[in-house]
Amino acid sequence: MAKKAQKDVSVTSDNSPQQKEPRSMSPFGDFERLMESFFDRGLMPSKRWEHPLWERFAAFEKGVPKVDVVDRDSEVLVRAEVPGFDNKELDVSVTDGAVTIKGEHGEETREEEGQYFHSEITRNAFTRTVALPSEVDADKASASFKNGILELTLPKLKKANRRKVEVK
Repeated sequence: MAKKAQKDVSVTSDNSPQQKEPRSMSPFGDFERLMESFFDRGLMPSKRWEHPLWERFAAFEKGVPKVDVVDRDSEVLVRAEVPGFDNKELDVSVTDGAVTIKGEHGEETREEEGQYFHSEITRNAFTRTVALPSEVDADKASASFKNGILELTLPKLKKANRRKVEVK
């Protein structure tokens, strides 16, 4: 039986005879190129997933806030980004080795005008548990919340004995 020769075929746009770059067969790729042609990159950031601003917002869209843990000599500082939440909608619990942050936010909007009626219900909830680098005194923990940033200060049970090590 004879083998048939296979050819790789790339689809190119007929708009320009100079264009050599193959065009995507994906309708999503075509749509993205169309949108980028409407919105110049100088006026609006690119809609690509790898854009730095998108990464910051996309992380919370998935329901998990970004958390920083800072290990200091006498305390552990935990900062969490929880935009759109109020301090009354957050629940924080601390154990010797972990912090759990829970949040639940709900909104309902109603609009009635003559025969027009519009109602939307939005619910957002998350739970995030973070391991701590050392044991902390949960009874002396304190928390503050400002501009969508939750900050926990957790005193350590045993102060770290840090010393400088010379690099040779």
